[in-house]
Amino acid sequence: MITDGDPGRGNAAYVFRVTLRFDPAAAEVSPDRFETTVRVPAPEPGTDGWLLFRDRLWHGELGDPERFHPTVREVLGLGDAPGVAVDGVAFRELRTDEAYLQSLRATIESDPSPFAAADAETVLHQYFGSSIHVRD
Repeated sequence: MITDGDPGRGNAAYVFRVTLRFDPAAAEVSPDRFETTVRVPAPEPGTDGWLLFRDRLWHGELGDPERFHPTVREVLGLGDAPGVAVDGVAFRELRTDEAYLQSLRATIESDPSPFAAADAETVLHQYFGSSIHVRD
Protein backbone atom coordinates (compact mmCIF):
# COMPACT_ATOMS: atom_id res chain seq x y z
CA MET A 1 0.00 0.00 0.00
CA ILE A 2 1.05 3.54 -0.47
CA THR A 3 0.56 6.27 2.02
CA ASP A 4 0.05 10.01 1.79
CA GLY A 5 3.27 11.90 1.40
CA ASP A 6 5.27 8.91 0.18
CA PRO A 7 5.39 9.23 -3.61
CA GLY A 8 8.39 6.93 -3.81
CA ARG A 9 6.19 3.93 -3.11
CA GLY A 10 3.95 4.30 -6.16
CA ASN A 11 2.54 6.65 -8.76
CA ALA A 12 -1.13 5.88 -8.29
CA ALA A 13 -3.52 4.20 -5.88
CA TYR A 14 -7.15 3.29 -5.66
CA VAL A 15 -8.49 4.83 -2.47
CA PHE A 16 -11.34 3.18 -0.57
CA ARG A 17 -13.25 3.95 2.62
CA VAL A 18 -13.62 0.67 4.54
CA THR A 19 -15.89 0.07 7.52
CA LEU A 20 -14.82 -2.73 9.86
CA ARG A 21 -16.91 -4.25 12.63
CA PHE A 22 -15.58 -6.08 15.67
CA ASP A 23 -17.66 -8.78 17.34
CA PRO A 24 -15.27 -10.91 19.36
CA ALA A 25 -16.74 -13.90 21.19
CA ALA A 26 -14.71 -13.37 24.39
CA ALA A 27 -15.04 -9.61 24.87
CA GLU A 28 -17.15 -6.54 24.34
CA VAL A 29 -15.65 -3.72 22.31
CA SER A 30 -16.68 -0.10 21.98
CA PRO A 31 -16.83 1.30 19.47
CA ASP A 32 -17.52 -1.91 17.59
CA ARG A 33 -17.24 -0.22 14.17
CA PHE A 34 -14.71 2.10 12.65
CA GLU A 35 -13.85 3.50 9.25
CA THR A 36 -10.42 3.58 7.73
CA THR A 37 -8.90 4.66 4.43
CA VAL A 38 -7.27 1.94 2.35
CA ARG A 39 -4.96 2.77 -0.56
CA VAL A 40 -4.21 -0.02 -3.01
CA PRO A 41 -1.42 0.59 -5.54
CA ALA A 42 -2.74 0.87 -9.08
CA PRO A 43 -0.91 -1.40 -11.53
CA GLU A 44 0.94 0.28 -14.37
CA PRO A 45 -1.36 0.73 -17.36
CA GLY A 46 -1.17 -2.21 -19.74
CA THR A 47 0.21 -4.62 -17.12
CA ASP A 48 -1.55 -7.45 -15.33
CA GLY A 49 -4.41 -6.12 -13.22
CA TRP A 50 -4.54 -2.62 -14.72
CA LEU A 51 -8.23 -3.02 -15.63
CA LEU A 52 -9.26 -3.16 -11.96
CA PHE A 53 -11.30 0.01 -12.42
CA ARG A 54 -13.26 -1.56 -15.27
CA ASP A 55 -13.61 -5.05 -13.83
CA ARG A 56 -14.30 -4.34 -10.18
CA LEU A 57 -15.28 -0.74 -9.61
CA TRP A 58 -17.71 0.03 -12.39
CA HIS A 59 -19.40 -3.31 -13.04
CA GLY A 60 -20.73 -3.58 -9.50
CA GLU A 61 -18.34 -6.04 -7.89
CA LEU A 62 -17.43 -3.43 -5.30
CA GLY A 63 -21.09 -3.31 -4.29
CA ASP A 64 -21.26 -7.12 -4.10
CA PRO A 65 -19.98 -7.95 -0.61
CA GLU A 66 -19.67 -11.67 -1.34
CA ARG A 67 -17.18 -10.93 -4.12
CA PHE A 68 -15.27 -7.86 -2.96
CA HIS A 69 -15.16 -8.04 0.84
CA PRO A 70 -12.87 -11.14 0.79
CA THR A 71 -10.47 -9.15 -1.38
CA VAL A 72 -10.48 -6.35 1.19
CA ARG A 73 -9.90 -8.86 4.01
CA GLU A 74 -6.90 -10.20 2.10
CA VAL A 75 -5.47 -6.73 1.40
CA LEU A 76 -5.80 -5.84 5.09
CA GLY A 77 -4.23 -9.13 6.19
CA LEU A 78 -7.33 -10.19 8.10
CA GLY A 79 -7.54 -13.67 6.60
CA ASP A 80 -10.20 -15.66 8.43
CA ALA A 81 -9.87 -13.70 11.67
CA PRO A 82 -12.98 -14.44 13.71
CA GLY A 83 -14.83 -11.51 15.18
CA VAL A 84 -13.75 -9.04 12.48
CA ALA A 85 -16.09 -8.27 9.59
CA VAL A 86 -15.85 -5.96 6.61
CA ASP A 87 -19.15 -4.08 6.83
CA GLY A 88 -18.72 -1.74 3.91
CA VAL A 89 -16.39 -0.62 1.16
CA ALA A 90 -16.77 2.56 -0.88
CA PHE A 91 -14.51 3.68 -3.70
CA ARG A 92 -13.35 7.26 -3.15
CA GLU A 93 -10.84 8.09 -5.87
CA LEU A 94 -7.96 7.22 -8.10
CA ARG A 95 -5.10 9.20 -6.54
CA THR A 96 -2.37 9.67 -9.11
CA ASP A 97 0.38 11.82 -10.49
CA GLU A 98 0.24 13.39 -13.95
CA ALA A 99 2.69 10.86 -15.46
CA TYR A 100 0.54 7.88 -14.44
CA LEU A 101 -2.62 9.57 -15.69
CA GLN A 102 -0.99 10.29 -19.07
CA SER A 103 0.17 6.67 -19.28
CA LEU A 104 -3.36 5.49 -18.47
CA ARG A 105 -4.81 7.73 -21.19
CA ALA A 106 -2.24 6.54 -23.76
CA THR A 107 -2.87 2.87 -22.95
CA ILE A 108 -6.63 3.31 -23.30
CA GLU A 109 -6.20 5.24 -26.57
CA SER A 110 -3.96 2.50 -27.98
CA ASP A 111 -6.80 -0.04 -27.63
CA PRO A 112 -10.19 1.27 -26.54
CA SER A 113 -11.91 -2.05 -27.43
CA PRO A 114 -12.20 -3.27 -23.80
CA PHE A 115 -14.39 -0.25 -23.07
CA ALA A 116 -17.77 1.02 -24.22
CA ALA A 117 -16.21 4.27 -25.44
CA ALA A 118 -14.10 5.49 -28.33
CA ASP A 119 -11.53 7.65 -26.51
CA ALA A 120 -9.66 7.85 -23.22
CA GLU A 121 -11.42 10.94 -21.89
CA THR A 122 -14.83 9.29 -22.29
CA VAL A 123 -13.56 6.09 -20.65
CA LEU A 124 -12.13 7.97 -17.68
CA HIS A 125 -15.32 9.99 -17.29
CA GLN A 126 -17.55 6.90 -17.53
CA TYR A 127 -15.57 4.86 -15.03
CA PHE A 128 -14.31 7.52 -12.62
CA GLY A 129 -16.48 10.59 -13.08
CA SER A 130 -14.81 13.25 -10.98
CA SER A 131 -13.01 10.72 -8.77
CA ILE A 132 -9.52 11.23 -10.20
CA HIS A 133 -7.27 13.25 -7.90
CA VAL A 134 -3.98 14.33 -9.48
CA ARG A 135 -1.22 15.18 -7.05
CA ASP A 136 2.19 16.70 -7.71
